[in-house]
Amino acid sequence: MIDIEIDNGSGFCFGVTTAIKKAEEELEKGGTLYCLGDIVHNGRECDRLKQLGLITINREEFLKLRDAKVLLRAHGEPPSTYETAQKNNIEIIDATCPVVLRLQQRIKQEFDKNDNINKQIVIFGKNGHAEVLGLVGQTQGNAIVIESPEEVSKLDFAKDIRLYSQTTKSLDGFRKIVEYIQEHISKSATFEYYDTICRQVANRMPNIQSFASKHDMILFVCGKKSSNGKVLYNECKRVNENSHLIDDASEIDLELIKKAKSIGICGATSTPKWLMEECRDAITSNLDGEN
Repeated sequence: MIDIEIDNGSGFCFGVTTAIKKAEEELEKGGTLYCLGDIVHNGRECDRLKQLGLITINREEFLKLRDAKVLLRAHGEPPSTYETAQKNNIEIIDATCPVVLRLQQRIKQEFDKNDNINKQIVIFGKNGHAEVLGLVGQTQGNAIVIESPEEVSKLDFAKDIRLYSQTTKSLDGFRKIVEYIQEHISKSATFEYYDTICRQVANRMPNIQSFASKHDMILFVCGKKSSNGKVLYNECKRVNENSHLIDDASEIDLELIKKAKSIGICGATSTPKWLMEECRDAITSNLDGEN
């Protein structure tokens, strides 16, 4: 008999839970509700909300919208989005995560200081990611985005540096960047850094390490677009080579699972609990069918 366990520490983070709850509440009222971009980086959850009436639009479609109601997801948006909404009579349902919102405000305050025109505002994050677009927008597009510690060398160490991080990046990567800058910054320049990584995500790392190590096989359920999902999955893979990234139950290799005595099912902050449960049920029903 195969032992199957779902990781209690996996599943939606606070920001995503709040955004989905707001969407469901608005949809219950009736009327048309749009969402600027995927509300969460999980295709199955997006499909569920689509069936409830949520219409996902891209930025180009948003710019053409008039007299409508639009939900802004947890990732946050740049100031230009709010300006467009005001101009086009769009009612905003703002589901920006409080952690992201505070980070936006901090970056904007730093940018607005105008204390040094050569100051570099640096964001450790993924170029083009929704959250990062919102953060860079606070600086009128002037912030420098570094995707990995290896890219830190492109900074000008003769100029002041203010370092922030996308909320879902790894603590280890952030610390490596801090160390490199501290070692290379000019004595005539100043360096300040702010650990703005969300602990709801960062704290999952030690939990996922422990969870992955105690099972023969790990099924990491996650949408391919999820940024923190890639980080967490890579950690699973590092601890347990027999870790597999799947979108949903249809991608489970049923022949492979028969070789395991213990299977752990976990996921990203964008993975709904119901989807992990669906994967568990698919395994048990298949095994029961063979008995």
